[in-house]
Amino acid sequence: MPMKFPGTCVVCKKKIEINDVGLWAKGLGVKHLTCAEVVELRCLVCGGSAGCSKCEFRDDCDLSKVSQLCICKKCNDLDDPFASYQKAVSKKFPILNLKI
Repeated sequence: MPMKFPGTCVVCKKKIEINDVGLWAKGLGVKHLTCAEVVELRCLVCGGSAGCSKCEFRDDCDLSKVSQLCICKKCNDLDDPFASYQKAVSKKFPILNLKI
């Protein structure tokens, strides 16, 4: 939709001017149309690339429909990846009030 007000993209942090096409969601902010396209997931634990191009599930994965809460191979190979994942989820989403 063409923007009625200027804003800042929540993904790339660049300005979105009036009449630029962007995606807006109440309470979440606005982003450029191109910034909304997911081509590589981020690891929830370390914030790095989740490694989609090397993922064993890439042939069955539809990035537009899967959870954005993925984990990379490096973090999955830690001593206790589930504990690391839980801690990262709790930190990223404190409103969930998880007891770990």
